[in-house]
Amino acid sequence: MPIFCVDVIIQNDRGKYLLVKRSNEPLKGKWWIIGGRVLKGETMEEAVIRKVRQETNVLVKDMEPIGYFELVEGSNPFGLPFKYHSMSVVFKVVIGNNQPIKLDEQSAEYKFANELPVNLAIKPFLAKKKGGL
Repeated sequence: MPIFCVDVIIQNDRGKYLLVKRSNEPLKGKWWIIGGRVLKGETMEEAVIRKVRQETNVLVKDMEPIGYFELVEGSNPFGLPFKYHSMSVVFKVVIGNNQPIKLDEQSAEYKFANELPVNLAIKPFLAKKKGGL
């Protein structure tokens, strides 16, 4: 069964994206956005607030779901005999430039970048088609 997650695109006041270099699998050593599993009994919005606070020490108030992202890896980083598979609802938040970033152990470093990672293929919830839905 896929793992249900949230991923969070954090932009500063200048429109740059907060990326972290992951210390853990999946995507260990890659620049990525903040995110992780939604816990049982937790809403997606609560998961966004928790993950951003836990991983960066930044407080989030306003958020907007913008689409979803699916990750299917050829090998399972947890030693299980099937592919790693996660489904993420992707949220966007904007933070002030004066909020200091303090990373937890899940990330080695951070940077603000002009572009998101190339392999972050966010799919919109509804694709616009001619003639309606």
